[in-house]
Amino acid sequence: MKIVERFLAFVGLLSLCALFIYALQDAPTDENFEKKLINDYNVYALQVPDDLNFAGESVPLNNPDIYERMDRELLVNTYWQSNGLLMFKRAKKYFPVIEPILKAHGVPDDFKYLAVIESGLTNAVSPAGARGVWQIMPATARENGLEVNSNVDERYNLEKATHVACKYLIEAKDKLGSWTLAAASYNAGKSGVERRLEEQEVSSYYDLLLGEETGRYVFRIIALKEILSHPTKYGFNFRDKDLYNSVPTFKVEVDTVVTNFYKFAQEFGINYKILKLHNPWLREPHLNNKSRKQYFIEIPQEGHYMVN
Repeated sequence: MKIVERFLAFVGLLSLCALFIYALQDAPTDENFEKKLINDYNVYALQVPDDLNFAGESVPLNNPDIYERMDRELLVNTYWQSNGLLMFKRAKKYFPVIEPILKAHGVPDDFKYLAVIESGLTNAVSPAGARGVWQIMPATARENGLEVNSNVDERYNLEKATHVACKYLIEAKDKLGSWTLAAASYNAGKSGVERRLEEQEVSSYYDLLLGEETGRYVFRIIALKEILSHPTKYGFNFRDKDLYNSVPTFKVEVDTVVTNFYKFAQEFGINYKILKLHNPWLREPHLNNKSRKQYFIEIPQEGHYMVN
């Protein structure tokens, strides 16, 4: 009996030892956990480039305040990875529309990044009433020939809105003296920036004491320019096929009333949702057009959507 008891005790001891050894191997110790965490994800301080500029106008990074503000925007936008990837994806789709219009007006290409920070390249809606990729206010739109009402809102027409943005920026550059100040005025208004320059007796954006939003505004544009221009440098990895592409379209001229866009869309083999995706400036499912104005409605080329 004693032999049996000793044998069982020995077996039990072996089992406990085995469990102890297994636990030691599998236990998520602090050391193992920290090692795994470090290997899986790293956050680095960023090196602010020495030669940053906006529209050819240098950023005075030798000024400690300017350096810190630039560093902040690079960090915030680099480590907001999901948003950053969306900007790369949308830029592939919308920059080809924006870039030639900027060039045609003589506006520096860097201003396409202003559209990025204004709206994330979406048809955003602000509490103040601004709309579209360029976030244009109703009065500014109407002053520059855009139609804005409940039936048609051309601030949502990217091509037309980009022309208006260019006109504003050229006027701001002429009034304020630099493209950097023109960019700041897109946020604070031409008169608002001019008044602060006079009050503080300075001539540069980088010497102005401004509120939080306008004070960060140009730095955010420059940060997005730097990151979107050098994706791998800032840790963004993607293939060209991961980015969004525009769908080829053709334009249909309309100079009459359209009573039903549901049926109008069906005539071109698409549905109303697809019609709206390509023409967000059409705000209602009909077009009043009592004045017989000429509109151009974009229709996607055949084969790009499957419609039931």
